[in-house]
Amino acid sequence: MITAATDVAKRRQGRGAAKLPAEGTQARRFGKTRSAQSTALLEDYVELIADLLASVGEARPTDIARRLGVSHATAVKTIARLKRTGLATARPYRGVFLTEKGQALADRVRVRHRLVVDLLCALGVPTESAEADAEGIEHHVSETTLKAFAEFLKRG
Repeated sequence: MITAATDVAKRRQGRGAAKLPAEGTQARRFGKTRSAQSTALLEDYVELIADLLASVGEARPTDIARRLGVSHATAVKTIARLKRTGLATARPYRGVFLTEKGQALADRVRVRHRLVVDLLCALGVPTESAEADAEGIEHHVSETTLKAFAEFLKRG
């Protein structure tokens, strides 16, 4: 006997249901997303630290916390993670500084961010929305996709 729920499920399957990719393919896709999420936080921090150093000459944990909208304790914890991974150094009463590795990462993130913003603006997205949306997109876009974005913008 077919129940109403089963009938609805069967209709949904026939209407635009996407075929599942192979297990390995789907696992790689989800793995890529999880990896991007774990590095996105560090990328946001190094990008902000580089911006603070360039604009005001120092990147204090208090300023970082305020600009990222997190608690001071959260900022300090993440800065400690940056230090452990060799992306930053901190000096007592002097703030946070990027290592060469941290600066290189900040530069790469900034280029990705600008490219995503430029593409979104070229598609007609208002600048403020493009800037906000790029904050999420920039961490999840592959190098292949970024190259396609750049080629698209060159043609336009």
